[in-house]
Amino acid sequence: MVHRFLAVIAFCTALFITGCVPSPYYQKDHTIPGNQWSSQYKPSFKFEITDTMSAYNVYFIIRHTEAYSFSNIWMWVYTKQPGDSTFQRLRVEIPLAEPSGKWLGKGMGEIWEQRLPMTKDGAPMVFNKAGIYEMQFEQNMRVNPLPEILQIGLRLEKKDAPRQNAQQ
Repeated sequence: MVHRFLAVIAFCTALFITGCVPSPYYQKDHTIPGNQWSSQYKPSFKFEITDTMSAYNVYFIIRHTEAYSFSNIWMWVYTKQPGDSTFQRLRVEIPLAEPSGKWLGKGMGEIWEQRLPMTKDGAPMVFNKAGIYEMQFEQNMRVNPLPEILQIGLRLEKKDAPRQNAQQ
């Protein structure tokens, strides 16, 4: 009887905790082979947009170790919209640490994770075309392969708010 009661309490607690975390519209993570990100390895993310009236928060996710030697990472971000045959390319800098050297994001032991908005000032984004979108990330640091990078990911969260303030 006590075991059943504890199981019910654990289930209700798990349900409550997961109910408070917004589920993503899309999320995919790629493990970096050997924890050494080669510039030739370009993790690819394909997602379908059917609702062009909604806005989305778009996040870049990175997991690295405490032994990562830099306070940032430079990347090429490649994007392809539905109907396009070629990628658009943009170079971006992702800060990973404060000037003092303190890591940004969340840490657990020697592993650090950041989820960073991919739009200016973190504003939601509107996808004006329905269809399949594709994004690729390529590390663009002076060191190749780039050690101590564990995973790279992309996350989209659908916003409930109207799209007036969203970037297009």
